[in-house]
Amino acid sequence: MSFLSEMDRYLIVRRQLGADLSTDERILRRFATFADRDDAEYVDTNLILRWLESLPSANSGTRATRFRITRQFAEWLHGLDPRHEVPPRGLVPGRVQHGRPYIYSEAEIAAIIEHARTLPSVYGMRGLTCSTLFGLIAVTGLRISEALGLDNADLDVETGLLYIRQGKLGKERLLPLDPSVVQRLESYSSERDRLLGHRPEAFFVTCDGRRVGDCGARYNFAHVCQQIGLREPQPYLRHGRGPRIHDLRHTFAVRTMLSWYRSGKDVGREMIKLTTWLGHANPTNTYWYLEAVPELLELASIRITGVAAEAETR
Repeated sequence: MSFLSEMDRYLIVRRQLGADLSTDERILRRFATFADRDDAEYVDTNLILRWLESLPSANSGTRATRFRITRQFAEWLHGLDPRHEVPPRGLVPGRVQHGRPYIYSEAEIAAIIEHARTLPSVYGMRGLTCSTLFGLIAVTGLRISEALGLDNADLDVETGLLYIRQGKLGKERLLPLDPSVVQRLESYSSERDRLLGHRPEAFFVTCDGRRVGDCGARYNFAHVCQQIGLREPQPYLRHGRGPRIHDLRHTFAVRTMLSWYRSGKDVGREMIKLTTWLGHANPTNTYWYLEAVPELLELASIRITGVAAEAETR
């Protein structure tokens, strides 16, 4: 039995039920590869624990997430064949917590995009695609899965609208883009088609015209961050630890909120717009940034204090 093939079957079934599995796939692919290399016939507690120990050190929340996702896979396998063992719940304790987001400076974002352009490839597609992909996430706050799921038909150049079909929990939305962003995306697609010699269905593609995968995007981002000093260089093509591609989304949200406070806008009203733009299921997920970024919390406190003082003088 190939664990990688069983994993693919498992993910297909769950995706048909509407699940967003980008994180699950990344974790399970590493586990399945480990199990196949170990010549394991069945999942058991010992196999999962040995796999966890083989991974780079991580906080308790990350370890708990890895265990939870792998345990769910084991439950599915056990349903197909009872010889697979399901580890007991809570064997790997830990609570998943939101870490404080890394907020990139404008100079760091510019450096990421500029160095991404220099990523080597036979036709130059790698640098072209990665620099455009990272730039789009930085200026729109898209999730990486949403950006990678884009097709050419999702960009309407005439209206400047971007159709997000691959939103979290299956939600779709339309994003009006700045004309400069539309122009950059149109320029990318033209050069992409010229290099490939045809127009692919996917928007962001590799040198052979296939859709860029999650693992490939994250690897290239980590590699660029190592080049510019945001991550420590790593042997054996490892990603290392440091600012993530998802932090580009955090940076977009935080800078948007900061501009509201500094310009005196009604943050409560604008927050609803940002929640819709980011594709959050609940405004609470957007308000999380107030707690996660000290400067935002300080500005919010100043605004609330000022409004209270004004009310007292009336």
